[in-house]
Amino acid sequence: MPLHRPPFRAEHVGSFLRPDRLLAAVRAHRAGSLDDAALRAVQDDCVAEIVAFQDRIGLPSITDGEFRRRSWSAGVIDALDGVGLRREGMLNFKSETGGDAGVAPSPYAEAPLARRRPMAADEFRFLNGLSPRGLPKATMASPSVLHFFLGPRSFAHGAYPDRDAFFADLVRIYREEVMELAAAGCRYLQLDDTALPCNCDAGARAAVAARGEDADALTEAYAAMIDDILTVRPAEMTAAVHMCRGNLKGMWMAEGGYEPIAERVLGGLDADLFLMEYDTERAGDFLPLRHLPAGKTAVLGLISTKTPRLEKRDDVIRRIEEAARIVPIDRLALGPQCGFASAGGGGQALGPDDTARKLELVLDVAREVWGAV
Repeated sequence: MPLHRPPFRAEHVGSFLRPDRLLAAVRAHRAGSLDDAALRAVQDDCVAEIVAFQDRIGLPSITDGEFRRRSWSAGVIDALDGVGLRREGMLNFKSETGGDAGVAPSPYAEAPLARRRPMAADEFRFLNGLSPRGLPKATMASPSVLHFFLGPRSFAHGAYPDRDAFFADLVRIYREEVMELAAAGCRYLQLDDTALPCNCDAGARAAVAARGEDADALTEAYAAMIDDILTVRPAEMTAAVHMCRGNLKGMWMAEGGYEPIAERVLGGLDADLFLMEYDTERAGDFLPLRHLPAGKTAVLGLISTKTPRLEKRDDVIRRIEEAARIVPIDRLALGPQCGFASAGGGGQALGPDDTARKLELVLDVAREVWGAV
């Protein structure tokens, strides 16, 4: 295992565009013409290739591309017994052209939850076994994602008597996962959270109030849940929280700056790094970064994975300098605002060459601004 540890000055969120042969293998597996072992062999080969790509361009943190998942959150959803999907939610996906893709299905606990298999630990074991030069990073959906979009409808009352009981069970399950990851050698864990940043959206906050909940109280409850989970991580495990407002093939769900959550999350959450969406004005300004204390790092997601258009190097540096007027530059880093393929399938916003150019820009700017990646 590499001896270096975060914070790194050049970061990325984790997911990558699935190769065509991987998508074809998944379709064949669903159709029953490819067995489990054959699918796993294709997945293994594709993961090895994406790891080699990350090492080749010099990324300091390495993921498996989330190639074994249907989507960024499926690692959690598919690992748990008791999870169902409701064809409803609180926020629609929107596009730059004004189109509306509707609401993504939302997970809920239709029965008491049980961890049928690891949510990320098995994926991590294979990744770690490849011995990449960069530091292997495990990613999984934050527990708040299993509540925010449905609120009181996120669990059947036959499964849990109240929200506290539901959250307590999530804490138990996630602690089990963190401990298994630690035993597998994981030293870098990232929780992917769309709930906290979407809880900054004025429309979402109004919808939360309309269903009988308080948006600020939810922020506190989610942060407390994450803090409780992270109590079992070993001292050598870095914890990161990635926050974005949704990313589905170039579309997003929410807008609004981080101010409503900044003090509790940036200032009080027991995480070491915050990977933050900042690629458009929908994310607001850098002022909320004033809550970031010494010893913690904000990764500025200034590089967009929603468009193949390559950002201008000078513009990126200028924005880093703007953020450094709010918080010391040694608490900052650079990365994309989200993964490159939060879900599988066609119609992705970027191709492999676009991905390489974006990440090379991140690395080049990091070297220029901080002198290292």
